[in-house]
Amino acid sequence: MTKLATLCYVHQAGRTLMLHRISRANDIHLGKWNGLGGKLEAGESPEQCVIREVREEAGLELRSPRYHGLLIFANFKGDDWYVWVFSADEFEGEVAETSNEGRLEWIANEEVTSLPLWPSDLIFLPWLKEERIFSARFQYADDEMLGHEVTFY
Repeated sequence: MTKLATLCYVHQAGRTLMLHRISRANDIHLGKWNGLGGKLEAGESPEQCVIREVREEAGLELRSPRYHGLLIFANFKGDDWYVWVFSADEFEGEVAETSNEGRLEWIANEEVTSLPLWPSDLIFLPWLKEERIFSARFQYADDEMLGHEVTFY
């Protein structure tokens, strides 16, 4: 099945807001740390989705999220995920104390890659520092990454 989603990395003062996915037993990301985001609703653009998801998960109102590229996770746990990736450093509000997805925490930028992440995250996170847009495909077999390819624009 094809899934459409967004992912956002919110930055402030040398830190990134990360979500430790520990709240739902059936969560496909259980135990992992992720940026914020989620599935597109019918008729919603990726930009509308990422703003809504960050508001719902963290209580922050994004202003001008920056688009970085598209990630395709082929056969990730049996589904093909198309994920539009954004970052943001302009927002209003205070981070919510709780999220129904897990625990929110500001992590020092240099410590993010030492968290329990998916293998693909370690590959694409450095791309967010670049000025070019990417389109990447990560091939999975269930939850094991087999390889990837990327094009930069």
